[in-house]
Amino acid sequence: MVALAVAVAVASVTMTAAAADASPERAARPTAGAARAAAEPPVSLVFDKNPSDPSDSRLYLHRKGKPTISYRAGSGTGVKDDCVRNKGWMPNGNWRIRLKSTNYNGDLVKGYAVYLEDMRCSKGTVKRTEMFIHSEMNRDGTQGRTERRRWDGPGDYRSNGCVKLHPKHIKELFKHLKPGWPTHLRVVS
Repeated sequence: MVALAVAVAVASVTMTAAAADASPERAARPTAGAARAAAEPPVSLVFDKNPSDPSDSRLYLHRKGKPTISYRAGSGTGVKDDCVRNKGWMPNGNWRIRLKSTNYNGDLVKGYAVYLEDMRCSKGTVKRTEMFIHSEMNRDGTQGRTERRRWDGPGDYRSNGCVKLHPKHIKELFKHLKPGWPTHLRVVS
C-alpha cells in the first residue's frame, strides 16, 4: 500500500511538472538563441579594420546578423593608434549615427556622408570628433576637379580617421539602406 501511495505521488508530481512546462508562461519564455536573434538589429553596419593595411579594410552591411554586402574602405593615414587625431584609424566601438545625407556640405566632407557621434579613443585621452563614413565628391555627389573632390585611386582610401569609401560604393550603400537605416556603426579589428 505504501508503494502504491509513493507511485501515485511520483506520478502526480511528474504530471504537474509536465503541465507547468507546457504552461503559456513557459511557452512565452524565449530561449537563449531566440533572445539573441531578437536583440540583433535587422540591419547593421560593421567596419572591420585591417591591421596589415588600414586603407584596405572592409565595411560590411549585415542583415539579420549575416554580412550581405562588403566594400573596401579605409580609415586613417596608416597610423594604427586610434588616439592620434587626424591620422590614426577609427577607435573600436559602437558609433551612434547622428545624420545621413546625400548632399552634405561640410568644410572637408561633401556629398554622400554618414555623420557619427564623438567618441573617446581606446586610451581615453583624445575625443575623436567630426567622424564620418564618406568619400571624395562635390556636394551634389559628382566628381570635382580638385584632388579633395575627385577620386583618383587606391591612395584615396586614406583619411583623417573617418571610414572612407569609393564614391560608387557609398552611393550603393545609401540605396541598400534606403528602406531602413541602422542606428550605429560597429568598429572592430
